[in-house]
Amino acid sequence: MANKKHEIIKISGFKKLKPFARKVYKAVLSIPIGEVRTYKWVAQKIGKPRATRAVGQILKHNPWPLIIPCHRVICADGKLGGYARGEKKKRIFLDLEKQIREDMV
Repeated sequence: MANKKHEIIKISGFKKLKPFARKVYKAVLSIPIGEVRTYKWVAQKIGKPRATRAVGQILKHNPWPLIIPCHRVICADGKLGGYARGEKKKRIFLDLEKQIREDMV
C-alpha cells in the first residue's frame, strides 16, 4: 500500500475555483473531526494572515458543506460566527462531532 500523507477528494468544480478559495477549502479540510480552528488560523495557514474576512466570505459560499466542514471554523473570541445553515445547526454539528471524536478514543 502506498504511503500517502493526504488523499485529495476529487470534487466536481473544485479546479474551477479561484486559487484563494481552493486554498481556503483545503485548509478547512485539514481540521480534524471534533476540533475547531479560527478564521485567523485558516488565513495564516494559507499564507494570508490579514485575510480573515475574505476567508469568512469564501466559507459562507461553501457549495460542499457535507465534504468541506466549514462549521469547524469559529471566531477568534470563541464565538461560533456565521453559518449559512444557521448558528443552531453549527452548534449541533460541532457537538455531534465532539461526541464522535470522544467515542473513537
